[in-house]
Amino acid sequence: MSQGDKSAYTDKQKRKAQHIEDSYEDRGVSHEEAEKRAWATVNKQDGGGNKSGSGRSNYKND
Repeated sequence: MSQGDKSAYTDKQKRKAQHIEDSYEDRGVSHEEAEKRAWATVNKQDGGGNKSGSGRSNYKND
């Protein structure tokens, strides 16, 4: 993978990024650029790695 450690991402996020990357490559985008765009899309949609699932709250503990 291009930059950064992707271990903080869930399997679902990794599959999503791979699917997006494949789609870009099918449209003629280079592998490196497709990978960058795919991870940027996952970050924008999900807000980064390992943030889904039960137990997450929008409230801060004061």
